[in-house]
Amino acid sequence: MKVILLQDIKALGKKGELAEVSEGYGRNYLLPKKLAKEANAQAMNEYRNAENSKNFKIASAKAEAEKSKQALEGKILRMKANGNNGRLFGSVTSKQIAEEIRKQYGINVDKRKVVLDRDIKEFGTYKAEVKLYTGISAMIDVQVGEA
Repeated sequence: MKVILLQDIKALGKKGELAEVSEGYGRNYLLPKKLAKEANAQAMNEYRNAENSKNFKIASAKAEAEKSKQALEGKILRMKANGNNGRLFGSVTSKQIAEEIRKQYGINVDKRKVVLDRDIKEFGTYKAEVKLYTGISAMIDVQVGEA
């Protein structure tokens, strides 16, 4: 019997997946406990629509990430910071870099997605990786100058 899972079930599958189970397991355990619903015509149609919707969202997110990558790849992000004698007062963080990307390029980036190869504690140019989506990232140069 085919069922669509309504909750994650260990050794069977995750919520929203289609699973093949024995007749007794489905009728006596999964259906009465509302862990799954029978995969009839209406349920299968809803399942296909949900899968298509999920695939469309993933495709549009990837396309948006590719577009953002093209806009950011190889660009120089110029930032101003306070300091003297070549040293900063504090450091430039990934949060500040993410905010500056939003200001200069209009691309929203989560601060956790900005990866620096080392801490920025001095004036100069540094490399940073901006992770936009799984497997899609852009390398930018961060140029820190005196304010």
